[in-house]
Amino acid sequence: LFLWPVHCIRPKWVDDQRDVIATAKTNPIRSPEKKKANVEDFPLCVHLVSDEYEQLSSEALEAGRICCNKYLVKNCGKDQFHIRMRLHPFHVIRINKMLSCAGADRLQTGMRGAFGKPQGTVARVRIGQPIMSVRSSDRFKAAVIEALRRAKFKFPGRQKIYVSKKWGFTKYERDQYETLKSEGRLAPDGCNVQYRPEHGPLNAWKKVQEDLYA
Repeated sequence: LFLWPVHCIRPKWVDDQRDVIATAKTNPIRSPEKKKANVEDFPLCVHLVSDEYEQLSSEALEAGRICCNKYLVKNCGKDQFHIRMRLHPFHVIRINKMLSCAGADRLQTGMRGAFGKPQGTVARVRIGQPIMSVRSSDRFKAAVIEALRRAKFKFPGRQKIYVSKKWGFTKYERDQYETLKSEGRLAPDGCNVQYRPEHGPLNAWKKVQEDLYA
């Protein structure tokens, strides 16, 4: 059984000749989730939050992402959700390999010069830090919670599932989002929104009003 790191879909570089500029070969495999969905399409947001101080390996993060993605594709549809991994495994861990055969004490020096070789990468997690977030429609709330519950078994330690009060991946709660949207204070920006302040040039304010009441 292979352990796939979180960056398993990565470009491969060709460096056969010194005088040739290397080009990247990209893997055609892509996640079927709908990342480019408008902010209005997915108002529901659910977080998988860590409840311990721990280190999560890149293999565990990839296993949790695959588990959550497969369940949502089967029960919601491949274009009815958006998964966002909130952790990035930048911390490199090392291992000092020790021999376990007979006469190993004659072949190695124990803890002398014990600086190990890189073994893998992990992400250091705090209590209350989100591991992954999913946005979707309200009708798939039960499926999203179940997908994150299954993804919990791929991680060590203890995690909790929180249903966010905010609209999607934005920083505004639902009632506040509706109010600001009706006042023309929010402009859609992909899976998020941009806030339009009250101050600024008069021409910009007129343009906003024209777009709002067009």
